[in-house]
Amino acid sequence: MDVDVLDPTDARTLLAGARGVLFDFDGPLCRLFPRGSSREVADALRLLVAGAGARNVLTEGERDDKDPHVVLRAVHRAVRTGRLGRDDGLVGALEARVTEGEILAAGRAEPTPDAARLISRLAARGVRLAVVTNNSARAASAFLEAHGLRGCFDVVHGRTRDVDRMKPHPDVVNRALRSLGLRRGDAVMIGDSPADVGAARRAGVGFIGYGRNADKETRLRGAGATLVVRSYAGLLEENA
Repeated sequence: MDVDVLDPTDARTLLAGARGVLFDFDGPLCRLFPRGSSREVADALRLLVAGAGARNVLTEGERDDKDPHVVLRAVHRAVRTGRLGRDDGLVGALEARVTEGEILAAGRAEPTPDAARLISRLAARGVRLAVVTNNSARAASAFLEAHGLRGCFDVVHGRTRDVDRMKPHPDVVNRALRSLGLRRGDAVMIGDSPADVGAARRAGVGFIGYGRNADKETRLRGAGATLVVRSYAGLLEENA
């Protein structure tokens, strides 16, 4: 059974002093694409890219990666750098297909253990809550609605058409801070990826890593996260 990878006292202390908590979506709130199921969406994107005659803009790794965002970023990069002469709506079509896949996945996503309890406890304390995700805001909202949690969140911010502003760019974090009317020192972000670490650092907010297994923990620590927990159990202790 997974246990916290460290004494969660420091993480509880950080949360206790926060006026706002910003949750990444896929990982900290749910497993959106468990067991590699994102590959189906990534493959659908590659078919669109190939149909547009643009398969050459993908590297060998990008032609097999299970993450749809890898394909989306690659094509956007090719347009921006001029490798792809004309967009002809390809980036928009890819983004729409990713969003469709994420919304569908949100309907069957596996809730992260104890996330609902932590959210409810923070909301009861009057802490302002936001979602800050590279996924579609519509997908995140659909998941929260389905699990009776949308009312706990003040705002849900997700991916925009400007793919360059996806995390680790701090844009989505800064948008949430503005929406909540909070200063950066008032907020803590909970994320599970190096991109989350980078976005939190660049936005100047505190960070707690959610590393549900040893690999996630290693990646978070390698990106510079100093507070990492394997579960939310330690954050829910009565003396928190």
